[in-house]
Amino acid sequence: MDDTTTSGKGKGGPWARRTVVAGLVATPVALVAGCSSSGSSGKGSGSDSGSTAAAVSKAAITTTPANGSKSAVFTQPVKVAVSNGTLSSVTLTGSDGKQVAGQLAADKLSWTSTGKLSSGTGYTLAAVGTDSDQVQATKNVSFSTGAPAKTFIGYFTPDNGTTVGVGMPVSINFNKAVTDRAAVQKAITVTASPAVEIVGHWFSSTRLDFRPENYWAAGTKVTLTLALKDVEGSSGVYGTQAKSVSFTVGRSQTSVADLSAKTLTVTRDGKVTQTYPITGGSSAHTTWAGKMVISEKFLQTRMNSTTVGLVGEYDISDVPHAQRLTTSGTFIHGNYWAGTSVFGSQNTSHGCVAMHDTKGASDSSTPAAKFYNSSITGDVVEVVNSGDKTVDPANGLNGWNMDWATWKAGSAV
Repeated sequence: MDDTTTSGKGKGGPWARRTVVAGLVATPVALVAGCSSSGSSGKGSGSDSGSTAAAVSKAAITTTPANGSKSAVFTQPVKVAVSNGTLSSVTLTGSDGKQVAGQLAADKLSWTSTGKLSSGTGYTLAAVGTDSDQVQATKNVSFSTGAPAKTFIGYFTPDNGTTVGVGMPVSINFNKAVTDRAAVQKAITVTASPAVEIVGHWFSSTRLDFRPENYWAAGTKVTLTLALKDVEGSSGVYGTQAKSVSFTVGRSQTSVADLSAKTLTVTRDGKVTQTYPITGGSSAHTTWAGKMVISEKFLQTRMNSTTVGLVGEYDISDVPHAQRLTTSGTFIHGNYWAGTSVFGSQNTSHGCVAMHDTKGASDSSTPAAKFYNSSITGDVVEVVNSGDKTVDPANGLNGWNMDWATWKAGSAV
């Protein structure tokens, strides 16, 4: 008998189980037959044959998860064990072709994956064991991981491919509370070209914003990368997003609304381009002070005082050229219902900043229309001399009202 063995390969596609326990070498078999007719003499008949039996490895390999598993737990390691032998090699490969790292025990009786698995992903595993007679056993396994039972996502602004003003932060609002803020923040990167330091700040368990120390430079390209897939944001709740988006910072435009002078001064690329007469919040309804970022633009929108806790004060269905400055309801907008003499001379509003406009938002020559048409989301309007306190940095996209040291203190990494 020839005791040399080789490993064979099973048939089937990449998801089929292939198990080869021993090689086989066969020698030709000779058959000799003789016969004699009656009445004649002969030597009789006989036969001779020989063959080699397959050498079967005593090594028995087992895996967790088992072959064919459809919902393996992606947070648990893959394990391979052998009895009556030792492991020679183990390879675990994802459907993307990348191998998952693992550790072979010192006694070579087991192997455990050390690299992370992904949810909803197929894997193939190939293991080779050797018994005391040096006969190899191979095992090929395929399985797939299941999806997490509980997930979270982050809704981000600005949108991919947009052009924004120099004050636009990256703001992410999560649909579930995050308890492991460090893990989530580490999985999110914001980069800029030209490069600048960008730091994240947690306003709450569901909101994380990123910004540089100063406004973005005009022309900057910013990229947000969300590598949140399978990141555990809170106990048993995992992220699902794996994507990158980019936006571009346009020209530099900032404005100052001085409610003492009752003027709005617009500066573009370092030069004052326009000054408009305005009206701000009255003494009974003062306007927040501070730097406020335009987050939304509406050619016309309804404004109802009940939405800001002022019952029966106003309900205007077609406020023209409205641009949102705070989540709580501060806008800079057009006003067609006040006399033109109000603008530049009195503060009469319920907290918004307003400019002269016409009903229907169809006249492009009015101050409100001109300012609206010159603005983009991300532009900054700073209100001064309003008689009110500085706006809460979390009220809108207004983190610029926080000094850099305080902003950085809100980072989890």
